[in-house]
Amino acid sequence: MHLLYVRQGCDASVLLDDTASFTGEKGAGPNAGSLRGFDVIDNIKMLLELLCPQTVSCADILAVAARDSVAQLGGPSWAVPLGRRDATTASASLANSDLPGPTSSLNGLLNAFSNKGLSSTDMVALSGAHTVGRAQCKNCRARIYNDTDIDASFAASLRASCPAQAGAGDGALEPLDGSTPDAFDNAYFGNLLSQRGLLHSDQALFGGGGGGATDGLVSAYASNAGQWGADFAAAMVKMGSISPLTGTDGEIRVNCRRVN
Repeated sequence: MHLLYVRQGCDASVLLDDTASFTGEKGAGPNAGSLRGFDVIDNIKMLLELLCPQTVSCADILAVAARDSVAQLGGPSWAVPLGRRDATTASASLANSDLPGPTSSLNGLLNAFSNKGLSSTDMVALSGAHTVGRAQCKNCRARIYNDTDIDASFAASLRASCPAQAGAGDGALEPLDGSTPDAFDNAYFGNLLSQRGLLHSDQALFGGGGGGATDGLVSAYASNAGQWGADFAAAMVKMGSISPLTGTDGEIRVNCRRVN
């Protein structure tokens, strides 16, 4: 999700390596050590350049790869609008200010998504992408040691591999969805009902303050995988269409890691 939700829109700015003229988004706080798989995108781009040079943008590759990855893991599929072009710069500062972090409150999440034209339903549905993936100890440490809205046995199990002292085990990985960590399903929402959200920003969606504004959606998605899948697919199309570069704006990169 972070690969699409960056900078001004879905423009593949997140794929750019740092240069002398800008610091890119890969090392921004919410992304550092979490975004991976850049080599997969590199390989796809290399093959596409052999077949149809400078025709398919890195931004479109990301959008299609996101859809195919979800479907491959058992999640929904959707039609991906194409025709995006690639950004020619990136901004770590914009990524830090625009991307929600692991300690975000419910209001913080709602505001961040609203600023991108995404609704509370979009936000909760898209948060369900945390049904797969891993988070670093440093990003869940405060939650498992300080938060009170967390299942005691769940917190204790996490503390075993994530010491309280900063700097110790910072990079240790824990599944965002401990129930079915490698399946794209609605178990994430069931975890929230049981106060087993890994990140503070996960549990914030249910019973985590904000007046319970999203509690109903979490409960609905936990009991109805079909509803969540449909809302997730619609939200992905919506997010992938945020301020795309088209026409003569931007470029179609030859190498996704650097501008032409």
